[in-house]
Amino acid sequence: MKGILKIYHPEETMKYFIKSTYCKAVYINAQNFLEVEIITDDSLDHVDDDSLQYNFPQLSLDIIDFPVATSELSGQTFLVEDTEEDVYTEVDLFDDEEAFLFDNELKFDTNESGDLQLYWTGNITDFYTGAKDPIPFKLKCHFRPDEIEIDD
Repeated sequence: MKGILKIYHPEETMKYFIKSTYCKAVYINAQNFLEVEIITDDSLDHVDDDSLQYNFPQLSLDIIDFPVATSELSGQTFLVEDTEEDVYTEVDLFDDEEAFLFDNELKFDTNESGDLQLYWTGNITDFYTGAKDPIPFKLKCHFRPDEIEIDD
């Protein structure tokens, strides 16, 4: 498991396990841009059948082309907010529903193993019940490369 996403809905806390992570500071035309992709696992073994999460077993949260001042992410905190002109965040619910992210704070550090870690807090559209108020979420994950074992 690469991490965990918790969405704090008023009716219940949804818990998503992270399946894959991607993070990179890209240098284009003398400017650094942050790219982050977090994809949750679609396993529902830990979810009750009547849970709100059951209708949304998998999510993808993305930060796309967000301008940053440095390519060194460890120790940095970024506040990411979309505007009418610039959209940096994206949520994929893997169905026809839409959701949006607000008040995103991304904190990067390095764990004792030397892996880059991300603590991401913010708010997300209530796509579970359609209520108008966004709901808070917290995400913690690491960006350790997967070790691929090849059998002879």
